[in-house]
Amino acid sequence: MGSGKVTTGSAPFDFQGKHVTVAGLGVSGVPAAKALHARGALVTVVNDGDDDRAREQAAGLEALGITVRLGDGATLPEGTELIVTAPGWKPDKPLFLAAAEAGVPVWGDVELAWRLRGPDAAPWLAVTGTNGKTTTVQMLAAILKAAGLRTAAVGNIGVSLLDAVLGEEEYDVLAVELSSYQLHWAPSLRAHSAAVLNLAPDHLDWHGSMEAYAADKGRIYEGNKVACVYNVADKATEDLVREADVEEGCRAVGFTLGTPGPSQLGVVEGILVDRAFVENRQKNAQELAEVSDVRPPAPHNIANALAAAALARAFGVPATAVRDGLRSFRPDAHRIEHVADIDGVTYVDDSKATNTHAAAASLAAYDSIVWIAGGLAKGATFDELVATAAGRLRAVVLIGADRALIREALARHAPEVPVVDLDRTDTGAMLQAVTEARRLAVAGDTVLLAPACASMDMFTNYNQRGDAFAAAVRELRA
Repeated sequence: MGSGKVTTGSAPFDFQGKHVTVAGLGVSGVPAAKALHARGALVTVVNDGDDDRAREQAAGLEALGITVRLGDGATLPEGTELIVTAPGWKPDKPLFLAAAEAGVPVWGDVELAWRLRGPDAAPWLAVTGTNGKTTTVQMLAAILKAAGLRTAAVGNIGVSLLDAVLGEEEYDVLAVELSSYQLHWAPSLRAHSAAVLNLAPDHLDWHGSMEAYAADKGRIYEGNKVACVYNVADKATEDLVREADVEEGCRAVGFTLGTPGPSQLGVVEGILVDRAFVENRQKNAQELAEVSDVRPPAPHNIANALAAAALARAFGVPATAVRDGLRSFRPDAHRIEHVADIDGVTYVDDSKATNTHAAAASLAAYDSIVWIAGGLAKGATFDELVATAAGRLRAVVLIGADRALIREALARHAPEVPVVDLDRTDTGAMLQAVTEARRLAVAGDTVLLAPACASMDMFTNYNQRGDAFAAAVRELRA
């Protein structure tokens, strides 16, 4: 960790009369355009698409006097002095290459929100990582609320940071989920405290390399004031802390599923304990909650709870609020969600496990599994996942376009495990998959939907895939 106070680089920006280009409509582009226009900027919105939804959004902005160019997101509008982009736009787009050549800065919606904060704005407790971000941020918000603080879970979680920053509601602190895309375009963000939960290959087509992906995740630690929270089991997250420039006095705080050392949070005999935010942390520990207070108490979810607790404790939250917040928290649907028990077999929906890292965490939570997997691999390989989980697999049912990649990994690393390969990609395949899984399972098994793949080959999104699984289980039970 760097020493000494860093500069924020986020001096007040006068938008009056400035030519600002907003790249992309949608969830972030429309509120960004409106906020900039309200501050006197001369706003032009550019958008690749020209569909009915885009035309409807464009009409609303044009009624305010904002210029909108549909079907052309590549050309830099003449006179542009700043670009504010939707987070998903790739850095190698022609628009950004032209901006770099012209010396025009590019901000994301998070950077804009950070710049528009008032002088007495609520500090941010920020979370990123390949998996677990949303759950951790929701846990953190629940803990902060249990402490009596005015807060909200915002950012990549679906609630716009611009809306949170510019709205009328006042907050004491914000629990902020940030994606690698958002962090790439947020150079001056400086959180109170932040956590990187884990790092695994993901979105490499966007970032270009694992190194670039990790570097963007690591931006979340820059300028932290109190704590940089990292995963003891994932050395790459600790390396990012070491490389960060932070404010003087900011500490590295680890979380672990084992017994914690000084400046760590961990687990001792079924108790979540804090040895970071206590007096004489060399000798003392503070009980925070029981493992049974975490729902579900799967290992990766306990890690999420420890990370949320570390950020809350960095903000001064008492131990009782950690316990009460975790007890009150209920995870979103399709995240290792218990669906039903039928004839002694448990059915679990983890459709949100859309990559191998998430699926590995889900598979590690159960001892004997009939695994439903497959979908769009997005360039992933499955050898490590299968080799690690092989001893837990009773059988596997494969669905989706890229199921052959998983089947081949199973042949190499778990040849004795029975495999049913469903050669169909229609949505009705899920009922057949669950029917086959029920046939293969025995009492004490878990039928686990943890696809390790994206869903768009068969479903609109992972939510629809999880709903189809739950509906199939209910049909079997009926």
